[in-house]
Amino acid sequence: MSIRNDLILRLKEAGLRATPQRIAILQALCSMKNHPTAEQVLQDVHRDHPEISLTTVYNTLEVFVEKGLVKKVKTDKDSMRYDAVTESHHHLYCHESDKIEDYFNEELTNMISAYFRDHQIKDFEVDDVKLQIIGKFKK
Repeated sequence: MSIRNDLILRLKEAGLRATPQRIAILQALCSMKNHPTAEQVLQDVHRDHPEISLTTVYNTLEVFVEKGLVKKVKTDKDSMRYDAVTESHHHLYCHESDKIEDYFNEELTNMISAYFRDHQIKDFEVDDVKLQIIGKFKK
């Protein structure tokens, strides 16, 4: 299956029409591994679709978040970033460069899940826990 067909299928499975704008924005987001901002997605999309506006990108990303296609990641610098990886994972955040990388560690995820299963918070139901590990990448 081609990447485009895969994106169309993902949109349809989420209950969305596969418009050219949505396909282009989702394709840009999936190809960018750096947890881009909406502005960075727009720059990528503009190469092939200069007619797409920043407002369209923002609105589309919000719809993707609502439908579970994308997750939001907020940085220490209050920058909203977007993550197309929806599988359970954590993030490594570099406070010097504002860079974010995915961090997959099943043992850590299981440990955190077990902790909150055994230590429930009064009057609060935990849906998900994501760790943002803050530091700096070695050069």
